[in-house]
Amino acid sequence: MYDKLIVKSHIKILTGMHIGGSSVFSAIGAVDSPVARDPYTHQPIIPGSSLKGKLRTLLSRSLSSGKRCNPADDPEIVKRLFGCHQPDILLARLQFSDCFVAQESVEQYRNVGLTEIKWENTINRITAVANPRQIERVLPGVCFVCRIAYTIEQEEQIEEDLQALAKAMKLLQMDYLGGHGTRGSGRISFEQIQVAGPGHVLTEERLTALQAIFKDVESYDLLSV
Repeated sequence: MYDKLIVKSHIKILTGMHIGGSSVFSAIGAVDSPVARDPYTHQPIIPGSSLKGKLRTLLSRSLSSGKRCNPADDPEIVKRLFGCHQPDILLARLQFSDCFVAQESVEQYRNVGLTEIKWENTINRITAVANPRQIERVLPGVCFVCRIAYTIEQEEQIEEDLQALAKAMKLLQMDYLGGHGTRGSGRISFEQIQVAGPGHVLTEERLTALQAIFKDVESYDLLSV
């Protein structure tokens, strides 16, 4: 069997989020560390690679008792969801799109902008010399449209695979996305999760059951996952 399921949601920013972009052409006095942006709209984005990498890392460490694994040593379900090239090439069942700002957030933040500039400072504990810098962050409350495609290869593994994805999403909500997370940045939540699939392959009842897998993600609590 080969077909696709689509998992769509909104990613809501709870604390200022910084996913770095290029500052190669920054002028003197510009922000030291700008966020990644869409080159056409100049609005901030969440790169699909950032989301995929964080979800994979969290899921792998969770299933490996917190150990930092070589990707080739990841649990089998992590490899089949996110792909692997060692020892053999295994194509990922999950495909992550870049996440763009939801239109309602564009309208809501039209007058204030979608980002803020946060001053940070590091101090050399020996010399006491300060090194101030400017970090750009996406404002709390901004929502991004998230789209994850799942390739159906083994019908009997759909529930197990989506449960693993839901687990990774819950773990991310307890962690952070982007940089500076240990200093408060990057907390997010997944909202309005929807699962859509081919009606000729999966019944309405099956799709409803798959949708229910993500119910706990939207109403997550800091409990065991």
